[in-house]
Amino acid sequence: MKTAAKQENFNYRLWRYNGAPGELIPLLQSAQEHFGYIPRRAINYIAGVTAIPESDIYGVITFYSQFRLQPMGKYVIRVCAGTACHVSGAKLIRETVEDELGIEVDGTTEDGLFTLNTVACIGCCSLAPVIMINDDTHGSLTPASVRKILRNYRKMADANTDSIAVTAEGI
Repeated sequence: MKTAAKQENFNYRLWRYNGAPGELIPLLQSAQEHFGYIPRRAINYIAGVTAIPESDIYGVITFYSQFRLQPMGKYVIRVCAGTACHVSGAKLIRETVEDELGIEVDGTTEDGLFTLNTVACIGCCSLAPVIMINDDTHGSLTPASVRKILRNYRKMADANTDSIAVTAEGI
């Protein structure tokens, strides 16, 4: 959705807000869709328009994992921490990503390119250990293959393209 349409959607949701308890989540979803996360100014604005205390809004944002208070990187890396990945070396894979990018879990690189998260299970247990970078799945990983994958994403960002050739480690 284009920026103007996202803003219009956000404004429309605020305009039709009538105080029903279930309407805060769609408002927050619209704000996040517009900004890419929920900035402080959006929380202040929503609180002012809806008369919902900011503390209540923060409570909802921090309760649901779908909401973010910080911008995410262009590439969101999800390291699987499921049982199959755990016993196949997911910790080493996560540590390799952390070392290579200089960030910890839930962190974003200074250049805004990568965000690192862990997830309970990606659902590709036969390919353990597995990571996802946005919608691309990479499995049967080693520290060397992870470094290569991250270099490829950096090259892709430098070339300003949004598609990556599927590697031997990717599906």
